[in-house]
Amino acid sequence: MAYKVKLNIFEGPFDLLVYLIENAEMSIYDIRISEITAQYLRYIRGMEEKDVMAYAEFLVLAATLIDIKAKMLLPRITPEGEELPDPRADLTQKLIEYTRFKRRAAALGELMEAAALKFSKPREDLTQWSGDPDEYLNLEMDKFIAAFKAFIYKRQKNDEIRRMRDRVLRDKVSVATKKTFIERILTKARGGLAMFRDLLAPKADKYDKVVTFVSLLELVKSGAVGVRQDGNFREIEVQRMNVGSAE
Repeated sequence: MAYKVKLNIFEGPFDLLVYLIENAEMSIYDIRISEITAQYLRYIRGMEEKDVMAYAEFLVLAATLIDIKAKMLLPRITPEGEELPDPRADLTQKLIEYTRFKRRAAALGELMEAAALKFSKPREDLTQWSGDPDEYLNLEMDKFIAAFKAFIYKRQKNDEIRRMRDRVLRDKVSVATKKTFIERILTKARGGLAMFRDLLAPKADKYDKVVTFVSLLELVKSGAVGVRQDGNFREIEVQRMNVGSAE
């Protein structure tokens, strides 16, 4: 059965393996190990080898798949007539655990995103403002000053709550969204080359600059882009890297 493998940035070798199994519409309990091994090896041949540690993890799983493939070719019955364990059993158990924790992590991520959009206003003591509103007209000066200070404090607390709410709304412009924006800019740029200032929004504030810089670091880490700076405080050049493809 032939199918195409889309080159995504996978979180690790098991992430890639689960993708291949699901894309081939296989049961995780009955993996066609020969087919999956071929697809897996085809993918890692097209990987960038700049991140040695990450690449090594993919190679370890590749060796495991090849070992299982070899064992599948051998007789699974002993001379005494006993049936040997399925060579895929250990890998299947690991994949089941991986998919289980991945689903839980995704659910927790959704809860965190939902919680970030909510803010509970702290309860305040309103007893000093209850009662007859004309009572303040008969206060002595020191009591009037105390009441005015309490009013100012309340206004400051309200302003603080408003600023925190505005920050939550601004955080909707996530690093993931900014990474997509940077990749679009580099794709349109001549030769895939742009300056860091070209990646900033018009009239960018400190928050936008920080989000842009963090997003750029994430892209550099994944190998999607490269950066260059000839000296301190000089322009930062951002270069889109060529990403291999495989089928």
